[in-house]
Amino acid sequence: MKETLKAARKLLQLVQAGDGFSLAELAEKAGMSQSTAWRKIQELEADGVIRKRVALLDPAKLDLKLCIIAHVTLEDHHEEAIEAFANVVRDRPEIMECYALSGTFDYMLKIRAADVEAYEAFMTRHLMRNPHVRNVVSSFVLRELKSTTELPI
Repeated sequence: MKETLKAARKLLQLVQAGDGFSLAELAEKAGMSQSTAWRKIQELEADGVIRKRVALLDPAKLDLKLCIIAHVTLEDHHEEAIEAFANVVRDRPEIMECYALSGTFDYMLKIRAADVEAYEAFMTRHLMRNPHVRNVVSSFVLRELKSTTELPI
């Protein structure tokens, strides 16, 4: 049983590394047959452990060099305010990530834009026009020291 869990964990590490391994390569590196690896991947997807398979794109090569961390404070925390803000988050592709926070700010957003002007237009038209948003404090990322999608399993 422990050997099966170890092999499944290795399979997950390989899949999330995203090195474009074929099924045969994944199976070999995880120490299982191709059919077992395929079934395990299908099972992990059905269980929601593997939520989605994606390609990671280089933002700089797509003219989205500016990365912004925005801390947002809402006027109030009524259900209507939270839902209205959540709708903006879901609808705007510039918002890459959003986290509800404890502490000083209500939310932290990771936003991508081509430049400062594009971010200013986005913030003015979409964040600050939301009547439930009280304040936005923005920081521009100067250098990315680490960015990964791999969980430490």
